[in-house]
Amino acid sequence: MLDRYESPLASRYASDYMLGLFSATTRIQTWRRLWVALARAEHKLGLPVTQAQVDELEAHVADIDFECAKQREKEVRHDVMAHIYAYGKVAPHAAGIIHLGATSCYVTDNADMIIYRDALRYLRGELLKVIACLAKFAEEYKDLPTLGYTHYQPAQLVTVGKRAALWMQDLVSDVEELDFLLDTIKLLGCRGTTGTEASFMELFEGDTEKIDRLNAMICKEFGFEGYFALSGQTYPRKFDSRILNCLSAIAQSCYRMANDIRLLQHDRQLEEPFEKNQIGSSAMAYKRNPMRSERICSLARYLIADAMNAPMTACVQFMERTLDDSANRRISLPEGFLCADAILRLAQNVTDGLRVNEKIIAATINEFLPFIATENLLMEAVKRGGDRQALHEVIRVCSHEAIAKMKNGEPCDLPARLAAHPEFGMTEAEINALLDPKLYIGRCPEQVTRYLEAIRPLIAEASTETAEINL
Repeated sequence: MLDRYESPLASRYASDYMLGLFSATTRIQTWRRLWVALARAEHKLGLPVTQAQVDELEAHVADIDFECAKQREKEVRHDVMAHIYAYGKVAPHAAGIIHLGATSCYVTDNADMIIYRDALRYLRGELLKVIACLAKFAEEYKDLPTLGYTHYQPAQLVTVGKRAALWMQDLVSDVEELDFLLDTIKLLGCRGTTGTEASFMELFEGDTEKIDRLNAMICKEFGFEGYFALSGQTYPRKFDSRILNCLSAIAQSCYRMANDIRLLQHDRQLEEPFEKNQIGSSAMAYKRNPMRSERICSLARYLIADAMNAPMTACVQFMERTLDDSANRRISLPEGFLCADAILRLAQNVTDGLRVNEKIIAATINEFLPFIATENLLMEAVKRGGDRQALHEVIRVCSHEAIAKMKNGEPCDLPARLAAHPEFGMTEAEINALLDPKLYIGRCPEQVTRYLEAIRPLIAEASTETAEINL
């Protein structure tokens, strides 16, 4: 509805999949699936829950009357109890056993973990697509020399592919962190109001084996290896910190890459995709702004800041539970996932269509290469019988003179200046012969090849279909 605020993450940036995953429908259906799983386990373990009641609950998982639940919540001020009421309306014969022995966090926390796990798996696939795009780009340009920068000042040459491989390495580390997170994610289980399982001790008359089996059955039904060994009323909120830290790490990697692209586009060395009818500026029609890379950086800053919510919540969860986590988590976790999704969609789009302006890159190299090559020239002149210290002084003086001319808009004439000194022992043509950029890129091509080979199995997992950005 256009007359009410809608998050731009929903209206402009995130994917349909992620929006659906964090929708109210998915959330409440997951609650109901958890109630079904609990009833099924209780039936199998001998509690007074019939198979007919389990079947009735299962038949109405998707039959959600949100208006009924909304009206009930206004009366009771409790969202879980409101949805238990609405569920019982459509499954009346099972209404009396819904939520038996459980507390609200049984559905809220377990559902969150199920949704977060599915969201992390999806983001992993999106992350692999960016890596695959960069791998293709790095392979293509692993031999192309380009000016390197330290302190954003001209430095020794690298290659275009090597720089892309550095971006890729950051993203691969994010996959590794995400995989560790997925390997360690657990359910809360059904642990009762303070995590003691006291309600189930009563229901199962002290049979602890049945309590363990109940939790194991619920975990298995949702594809989890296990549940947290200990809990209060909720699962440990430190796990939310780990989730948002992982999403923040992805944002950091994408920001670094996008910011490099913005700087290089300023110098016209690289360009992000620019569509035929795209408008760069409302006033300056000639502009080709790196708006997608800028958007990545903008969203990444939001996500990095958002990640601070989880540790601040985790550190104030005193005793067995306090409810000041709830409202914050309803916003910070879903928004974090939606934002990471949006960033990766943009990153796919940019890396899949990066344009390299090779002649601009060559011109930039030619401007600075004579200075970069001076150490090699010094070594060659010494081989020809020159005095190293005297030659160093010649290079120092000539370099400063050449730079002074360049500051006045004149071309670099360092090779000619060096050749004019007899003690240098080299002609201008001989000096220029040593100014082949490929002599100054070190092992960049080999480094890229070796790295791509090392991560080839990871690249092979990536889908070949990259995302279309919404706007």
